[in-house]
Amino acid sequence: MTDRSSDFIAARNLLLEARTDRARAVRDFRWPAMPVFNWALDYFDAIARGNDRPALWVVAEDGAEQKVSYAELSERSNRLANWLRAQGVRRGDRVLLMLPNVPPLWETMLAAMKLGAVVIPATTLLVGDELRDRLDRGGARFVIAMADQCAKFDGMEKGLGLIVVGSEAGSAPAGWTAYEDFTRSSAEFAPDGETRAEDPLLLYFTSGTTAKPKLVLHTHRSYPVGHLSTMYWIGLQPGDVHWNISSPGWAKHAWSNVFAPLNAEATVFVYNYTRFNARAVLDVLVRCGVTTLCAPPTVWRMLIQEDLKAWPVKIRELVGAGEPLNPEVIDQVKSAWGLTIRDGFGQTETTAQVGNSPGQPVKAGSMGRPLPGYDVVLIDADGNETEEGEIALKLDPRPAGLMAGYQASSGEPVQAPQGAYYRTGDVASRDADGYLTYVGRADDVFKASDYRISPFELESALIEHEAIAEAAVVPSPDALRLAVPKAFLILTGDREPSRELALEIFQHIRATLPPYKRIRRIEFADLPKTISGKIRRVELRRREQQVDRGTELRGTLEFWEEDFAELRG
Repeated sequence: MTDRSSDFIAARNLLLEARTDRARAVRDFRWPAMPVFNWALDYFDAIARGNDRPALWVVAEDGAEQKVSYAELSERSNRLANWLRAQGVRRGDRVLLMLPNVPPLWETMLAAMKLGAVVIPATTLLVGDELRDRLDRGGARFVIAMADQCAKFDGMEKGLGLIVVGSEAGSAPAGWTAYEDFTRSSAEFAPDGETRAEDPLLLYFTSGTTAKPKLVLHTHRSYPVGHLSTMYWIGLQPGDVHWNISSPGWAKHAWSNVFAPLNAEATVFVYNYTRFNARAVLDVLVRCGVTTLCAPPTVWRMLIQEDLKAWPVKIRELVGAGEPLNPEVIDQVKSAWGLTIRDGFGQTETTAQVGNSPGQPVKAGSMGRPLPGYDVVLIDADGNETEEGEIALKLDPRPAGLMAGYQASSGEPVQAPQGAYYRTGDVASRDADGYLTYVGRADDVFKASDYRISPFELESALIEHEAIAEAAVVPSPDALRLAVPKAFLILTGDREPSRELALEIFQHIRATLPPYKRIRRIEFADLPKTISGKIRRVELRRREQQVDRGTELRGTLEFWEEDFAELRG
């Protein structure tokens, strides 16, 4: 190991050794202090030298497999870094990365780190204005995307270096350069200088509440080093085969498909499918010998529809993240496999802060206790520590896994967390044993199928329709997704509620919003407001929670997306 990585390795080894000894981990762990650190060069390349164990294992629906060893991934990222440098990528340049779970994603992440470039992860679901916003406000200079995504960038190409993955030889679209050309570059890479641990590495876009999404800036310390807490929460060990069911473009992908497993010298496992099939997923779990699994509650709710006992899995650790887990789901999995799904909590802005760590008692409904390196408190509106309140992180000492700060757009000052606490915007309660139970968001942002939804953003899209005067979006309970977006609508004076208008609005939604943000239910109704005219979404949320969806009881002017044959398929 290099001198620069020795403190990192020591901190990591402590957490690996204390996997089931939380008291020791919390007592003895300290974030490594490294003013100069490049995770890809100082850590990954060091552990990859002569290492033929698989770092990445990608399985397709048709049974095709790709395994890439640590040594191979190190070499390929060196070649790619050299090639990208030849294409003009420089330290500090921002690269929008729009790839599915294919090896080039990991190659690019490592190569960008080695160059000191900044990655803007982007989901392949992005279209239109959302994509343009990421390019413009993110300050992207380069794009790396799959061939089937290239058309989305038509009209946005000016000033961008465009690199396409997966085009056939000599058939890259006009204006795009073939990614596969990198293989002819040198396998020896020399950086152009030192990487400071606080240099920028990743930019993620938040969900906006009353304004456009902000940019979350992470550094070469905050995510690579910070995800030691995530590694500990999952319970990863060297040689594990770790599957995190997550799509690229979201922070959770970097959490558990990149940094946490590779910090542990485990294998990152991926199964790519067109449509989720619980039986196929279970077959892959068994056939490929997955030992640690992380999945959102939506996936767990689908898996328990099968007879889990029929699949003799080799899993040691199960975790869930993104939403609170239903106790029924936990009980059914434990009954079938003798394993408890352990919940955890974190944000795009941080690594795992709170979790049920391995070997510790799990309390029903609780997301666990603060993880090593995080001093978590609950505070009220006045900033006083309390037993139920907003989850906050003490900033003295500042946890390594906390973002550098927010940006309104590229070039704007970074707004770093200030004061004694970083406030998460999430509310929890704490019991006498220190276990935290999630209560909800302090604001109106909610999650549906593990995707964070901003009501303001959806409402803005709705009122583009000429018939809609006002809109309020809240979560509506759903048996499979936990919640789906529902809109309460007030129409303009010359329009009347009808089934035909509801269909028209759903069609507008489909044309305006990507699938993961679509409003699935609408209701024509008055909106409760404060005396100052502000919509009281809290009342609408409460109303939705009180409705017995088991009997599909609806408002008299409520319509669901699945009501319309025209929207199916």
